[in-house]
Amino acid sequence: MNSNEIDIHKELKKYFGFNQFKGLQEQVIKSILAKQNTFVIMPTGGGKSLCYQLPSLIQEGTAIVVSPLIALMKNQVDAIRSVSSENGIAHVLNSSLTKTEINQVKKDITSGITKLLYVAPESLTKEEYVSFLQSVPISFVAIDEAHCISEWGHDFRPEYRNLRHIIKQLGNVPVIGLTATATPKVQEDILKNLDMSDAKTFKASFNRPNLFYEVRTKTKNIEADIIRFIKQNKGKSGIIYCLSRKKVEAIAEVLQVNGISAVPYHAGLDAKTRAKHQDMFLMEDVDVVVATIAFGMGIDKPDVRFVIHHDIPKSLESYYQETGRAGRDGGEGYCLAYYSYKDVEKLEKFMAGKPVAEQEIGFALLQEVVAYAETSISRRKFLLHYFGEEFDSENGDGADMDDNVRNPKTKVEAKDQVLKLLKVVRDTKHLYKSKEVIYTLIGRVNAVINAHKTDTQQFFGSGKDFEERHWMALIRQVLVEGLLMKDIETYGVLKVTEKGMDFIDNPTSFMMSEDHEYSESEDDAIITAGKSSGTADEMLMAMLRDLRKKVAKKLGVPPFVVFQDPSLEDMALKYPISIEELTNIHGVGEGKAKKYGKEFAELINRYVQENDVVRPDDLVVKSTGANSANKLYIIQNIDRKLALTDIASAKGLNMDALIKEMEQIVYSGTKLNIKYWIDEMLDDEQQEEIHEYFMESETDRIEDALREFDGDYDIDELRLMRIKFISEVAN
Repeated sequence: MNSNEIDIHKELKKYFGFNQFKGLQEQVIKSILAKQNTFVIMPTGGGKSLCYQLPSLIQEGTAIVVSPLIALMKNQVDAIRSVSSENGIAHVLNSSLTKTEINQVKKDITSGITKLLYVAPESLTKEEYVSFLQSVPISFVAIDEAHCISEWGHDFRPEYRNLRHIIKQLGNVPVIGLTATATPKVQEDILKNLDMSDAKTFKASFNRPNLFYEVRTKTKNIEADIIRFIKQNKGKSGIIYCLSRKKVEAIAEVLQVNGISAVPYHAGLDAKTRAKHQDMFLMEDVDVVVATIAFGMGIDKPDVRFVIHHDIPKSLESYYQETGRAGRDGGEGYCLAYYSYKDVEKLEKFMAGKPVAEQEIGFALLQEVVAYAETSISRRKFLLHYFGEEFDSENGDGADMDDNVRNPKTKVEAKDQVLKLLKVVRDTKHLYKSKEVIYTLIGRVNAVINAHKTDTQQFFGSGKDFEERHWMALIRQVLVEGLLMKDIETYGVLKVTEKGMDFIDNPTSFMMSEDHEYSESEDDAIITAGKSSGTADEMLMAMLRDLRKKVAKKLGVPPFVVFQDPSLEDMALKYPISIEELTNIHGVGEGKAKKYGKEFAELINRYVQENDVVRPDDLVVKSTGANSANKLYIIQNIDRKLALTDIASAKGLNMDALIKEMEQIVYSGTKLNIKYWIDEMLDDEQQEEIHEYFMESETDRIEDALREFDGDYDIDELRLMRIKFISEVAN
């Protein structure tokens, strides 16, 4: 073993010029050389890539590195090529290569020159690549950014889900998973999904003691506040993160006007401009880069002195990664985030179009961010607890480096409340998430509580002396102290820990920090008085409804035929001002946008101008892919008058799902002529009767139609007739 140690130190010096390893690198490398499945959790900047680069260079065969980011792969390949005389020592294999380039890559691998092959997960699914890789010696497979496998990670990629099947095809090769962010939930997910429960896990500490964390309430004067902060840190490098491209452009402009050297960076800029701005920042021609999260992946600038979050990120992982770009050299790093609950509501609103499972996860991750922003305890302790790490907030490294510790909130004794809380979690049999636990304490009923008959228990309402917010804050603090935990399998369900059970038997003092009051300032309330919290713009909504009524009257159709309510609400949230932008609105397809859109876009444009409305960033674009292929298939085969039952079974749908797809098609403005199918179910008179009902009805709700016809027609007949009606009358 000893000679081996000397060897890897010698190789480290030879290839990378370092005299010693950092942190856990040495142990990880030994595990890989011993051909063990290995799982590495290391914060960004901890030297993760060296963990697989060195073993690949000193072993037989080629190592495959799966990475989601093409730009990052290119950087790493260039870096490895610079340590060797052979250009072919490292290659990329992805969609950007030509045939000739692919052949060169294959040649270098076959002749044993290539030690590292970077591939995108999509390339690994290609038959030709897999069969080629089966024919050459592979030393190991490394999966970088492994959190992409877990839908609980901040960057979920479905194509990562399939990796273990492909790796199995390559024979019995060791697998190394690497990630810079992993909560216990994500770790478990990764190991399960890569089928490597036997992996040796190495986890570095997530504590960055030189970073100072501060969260401020976001007010109207945020721009002035940011400018003041940057001027106090004159000449230092910093990054400002915003959620939208539009905001990035606006803030960069404000900074420039105020004499701060700043450039914007986002995916909407062309590649040349992006590269130029990035270089200006690296070469210190500018002090500040204002960016969307696209920036910083693989940015290795050691002396970023501050990171400002203009908008709160979607998850604590993202926050941790983005703040982690400050102070890489161990020098000062100031992390300032602006928080307003309105931003969170906006993020929730934009999640509305996603599949339910994804929404649930998104909400759970967002709630953690809210908890972090609103917490009164040590932010460092809170963050590290989130990543499954204990932190001593008295004597830990960097213990006094956050706003809450430096300006502590008043504390109150909460022993009795903690006792009540723990008993309720225990006595409701560990079934509930925070919301239901709090409802039980304050005595509010909802469907879940009703189903479990919790409202009949004697402890129901036992905490009604305190309001919901108070209990929420207490739950957060009790979680961090480890008396409660969130169950990993059913994420979000609270369970009393052993430590919590001890507390129930021997209650001790529990000092609870009074929570921040995160209400926006008074003058802020005035601007938003026209809007309900974070939802559609009520004033615009009323104007859109009027316009819809007018258009419907002119055309002699019911208003819902023009646009449905959810579409109007979406318009009043996203302010589309052109027909093209209208096609990104919920339930509006091209046909509908062309037919009715002009007046609506004009009205919104006028409204935006007159009221100085700041429109949200890039309108969320509707999803495509499998979904649109299905729709195309349905449209084409209805044109061919194929039986609906056949169309459904060809696509593996049941009738209900097919009708749903058809409803989406016609409500978005495309015609579907299904008379041929309805003629087999209903005669002309019946069809006439239903058509007339829809024509005169205030609403297109099927429940109302069922009630009206009182059992004469079944639900599918009415839904199909509604499709026919919308198709003929609206499209």
